[in-house]
Amino acid sequence: MENRRRRVPALAPEERRAALIQATIPLLHEHGLEVSTRQIAAAAGVAEGTIFGVFESKTALVVVSMIKALDPQVTVDGLNAVDRSLPLRDRLVQATELVHDRFKENARLMASARKLILAGMDDPEAQQRMAANRERLQAAMVDLIGADAAGLRRSPVEVTRLFFLYCGANNYGPFGDPNNFSSRELVSLLLDGLLIRDENQRGDQ
Repeated sequence: MENRRRRVPALAPEERRAALIQATIPLLHEHGLEVSTRQIAAAAGVAEGTIFGVFESKTALVVVSMIKALDPQVTVDGLNAVDRSLPLRDRLVQATELVHDRFKENARLMASARKLILAGMDDPEAQQRMAANRERLQAAMVDLIGADAAGLRRSPVEVTRLFFLYCGANNYGPFGDPNNFSSRELVSLLLDGLLIRDENQRGDQ
């Protein structure tokens, strides 16, 4: 009796979709928007045409993969875990380290996401999901700061926006250098500014 090879059952559409997304994410980290469908197919172990049986275009696959890769839940969980009994300065130092780790890990993806947005990405659902991710991250920072709102010149929401501007500029700006400013120095810039104050000098707090 001849031994026959078993036929591997085909994946259900949602499983195939998830597998293609999972294969695309590391390629986006490596190649950015220049990743090809041939590379994706090879990484997923499928024929190139299989991609278009699940996604209407390469861009559609890239967008959903990018959104999944940039999901901020790990960072949000880290921010939520920061001890609220610590002084604000120490809480912000921990937050800076968490956000810097996120930015460094996803630097190429974030640059690609900006390119898609600037190119006028015509996908309302994807834009909504990206906005929701930003709002979740912002909400976690606002909660981290909230208890000290009375001692701040600006609201926790505005302080959060400045915080992300500082961290983003230090990682991506033309003058940024994440190795130059420590987390504690960035927090000092945010809370204290650059002026060296005389302890006996009275001024605006």
